[in-house]
Amino acid sequence: MRRRLLLVLPALLAALPGAAHASGAKDKKKGGGASFVQLAALTANVMRPDGRPAIFTVEAGLDVPDPVLKARVESLTPRLRAGYMETLQQFATGLGRGAAPDADRLAAALQASTDRTLGRKGARLLLGTVMVH
Repeated sequence: MRRRLLLVLPALLAALPGAAHASGAKDKKKGGGASFVQLAALTANVMRPDGRPAIFTVEAGLDVPDPVLKARVESLTPRLRAGYMETLQQFATGLGRGAAPDADRLAAALQASTDRTLGRKGARLLLGTVMVH
């Protein structure tokens, strides 16, 4: 009996911090404020200077101060992602082999895709990370 208790007790103690963290996760927003909508990472394939394939990764979010437009953004997230992926693939295709991505040009293209998908301006695209790895 004691041996079982000694085996189970460490497992229970190890689970306590995770349970406490999981219960607090509902109350805490990840970051960016109330008007921020975080997007999942966008990826595209590119070629390295030596001809090997690489991954072009972009992390972004949308700042949407208008609550009505924010609700629209949240409901249209799949369409926004599809537009972003199409834009990112076109952008990656235009990159020269081994060339560094132009973040300003990429941001302008993604912002145009945002405005086109939403049908109006008001949501501002914010780039987080732009990297080729």
